[in-house]
Amino acid sequence: MNDLQRYLVDEFVEDFQQGRLTRREALKLIAGLTGAGLASQVLDVQAQGAATPVQAAQVLAAVAAMRVLADDPSIAAGPVRFAGEGAQLMGYLARPAKPGSFPIVLVCHENRGLTPHIEDVTRRLGKAGYVGLAVDLLSREGGTAQVSDPDRIPGLLGNAPPERHVRDFQSGLAYAKAQPFARADRVGMVGYCFGGGVTWRVTAAVPELRAAVPFYGVPVQAGEVPRINAAVLAIYAGRDDRINRTAPAIEAAMQQNGKTFRKIVYPDVEHAFHNDTGARYNAEAARAAWEQTLAWFARTLQSA
Repeated sequence: MNDLQRYLVDEFVEDFQQGRLTRREALKLIAGLTGAGLASQVLDVQAQGAATPVQAAQVLAAVAAMRVLADDPSIAAGPVRFAGEGAQLMGYLARPAKPGSFPIVLVCHENRGLTPHIEDVTRRLGKAGYVGLAVDLLSREGGTAQVSDPDRIPGLLGNAPPERHVRDFQSGLAYAKAQPFARADRVGMVGYCFGGGVTWRVTAAVPELRAAVPFYGVPVQAGEVPRINAAVLAIYAGRDDRINRTAPAIEAAMQQNGKTFRKIVYPDVEHAFHNDTGARYNAEAARAAWEQTLAWFARTLQSA
């Protein structure tokens, strides 16, 4: 965020505090600069006692620090195309700009498709020293950007067989492994919401995965757990009862089968708290969960 944008955010927060703007008006104005999730975060901080716009702007700055821009000189990032089963698939790849070979981390998007937020997450992985590859699971429909009505996207994804999504990630992995800058023997995966569920399924179907971090995703059935070789870090939101009800069974199945499994529940946050463009975003929990994600990958993919 540049100085002029920060000035405008400060002004909108101040107008809200002094009653010149309603909450709805302030959110709309701030969202035009930051996205809905950050707009809500700024005003929520104010309501909890951050009495000055400077403090609100500091929150914005801290959150924005997690984001990695497409032109960051430390990475090479952009759209890619690769062969899939019966179709050409699309995705987004980010990697360190320096010479070398780096572990692969596949990225699965939420039920809104391959959005700018997921591209940013992929760039964060590139900056952290990985070959991040997000697969657009709407490639066969022309790609996320070509779906004219975004509200159709969850239905398109949900109505496609889960096996198709798994195969598309298998194709994405084959493409990534063939790149000279990738370490084919070090592969992990992270996914969010719908993508967390896909991550569980890819983990059970792809034995070479060494690590997986599904965020609030529906897990596989217990009968599929013996096929998992990856060390799994499962991230949950404390107020996400629907998904949390599935946690005890998968935790027990992983333990009974001698699998490496860790569960982290962030209290008092909602489903999709990691998405900094969404209304349920929580900056503190998102930062902590991302740090845990990177630590998990460092232990399982970077160490000898």
